[in-house]
Amino acid sequence: MLTRVVALFSGLLFGLGMMMSGMVDPAKVIGFLDVAGNWDPSLAFVMGGAIMVFMPAYILIVRKMKTPVCAADFHLSKKKSIDGRLISGSVLFGLGWGIAGICPGPAVTSLSGTNPDVIVFVVSMVGGIWLGSKWTDTKENAEELKVNAAGVN
Repeated sequence: MLTRVVALFSGLLFGLGMMMSGMVDPAKVIGFLDVAGNWDPSLAFVMGGAIMVFMPAYILIVRKMKTPVCAADFHLSKKKSIDGRLISGSVLFGLGWGIAGICPGPAVTSLSGTNPDVIVFVVSMVGGIWLGSKWTDTKENAEELKVNAAGVN
């Protein structure tokens, strides 16, 4: 029950922050991304403010926790390298964000409205996530088969 209360409270805070900061407004997001044109740096202050709140909380609280409140374990990536998958994924993410002017987190928040463009974006985003997971699963399985065929475990 506690995990649901924490999830509810966290989701409400996140959604409220997105709405109040303007991160759900595609025009504001495109203005932020348009560094060569009429740049609007205000969202940088939103991100900077979030980091200024998160870092002390992480250092003082989260880092000392054995397990997170809403999960059995912390799921932190062991991978630290920059590879083709990371770069291509970043490029695709940036293209989608720049073309639509909608970032995935704010897009989910914007589902509370009735804008059909946002609904199409989120459904398409979920489809892209599904396709990406199938593609990466296939590549990882192929790599595993190569390793097993070579007799290496």
